[in-house]
Amino acid sequence: MDPLAFIFYFLIVIPSAIIHEYAHGWTADQLGDPTARYAGRLTLDPRAHIDPWGTLLLPLLLWFGTGGRFLFAYAKPVPFNPYNLRLPRWGPALVGLAGPLANLLLAASFAIVLRLLPATTFSAFLRIIVHINVVLMIFNLVPIPPLDGSKVLYALLPDSAHQFKLTLERYGFWLLLIFVFFLFDLIAPLIDGLFRLLVG
Repeated sequence: MDPLAFIFYFLIVIPSAIIHEYAHGWTADQLGDPTARYAGRLTLDPRAHIDPWGTLLLPLLLWFGTGGRFLFAYAKPVPFNPYNLRLPRWGPALVGLAGPLANLLLAASFAIVLRLLPATTFSAFLRIIVHINVVLMIFNLVPIPPLDGSKVLYALLPDSAHQFKLTLERYGFWLLLIFVFFLFDLIAPLIDGLFRLLVG
């Protein structure tokens, strides 16, 4: 990947990740938890969301280490207190879903622009924006902690599954690594299908 493409990657992924995190905080605030607001995270100002490691150093290391073949970045997770939410069981799931839904909204918005504009070189950039947001949405819905899908899974599980939740939390990081390196192809058809549905 050349430097220009790398810069373009930042121009897409970082704002998309920031909007994703903002959506978490906004939803929690609407449901009665002001933690994100008190922490100064209910803003789209990148300075409030950029993580020095995950947003800046990690992409640079991956770019140099893989020759630009693989890139990944994330923003600082927005804090929230589930005990403040008005919906104790489903509140955390709604907060978790807000981020992926924000990415879906972004993907759909740029897909509409793509469909309305004539095919040009700019169309390729719009397709990349749509694709990246589709990837962010579907990947974050995987039910492995700390991804957003785990919060939805916890809401669906019965109270008797408490020990299973604890085990999943304990080994979530390692399970996520296994998924990324060996099982990512499982969600590839979902990503491709939704992308094609949006862009036509």
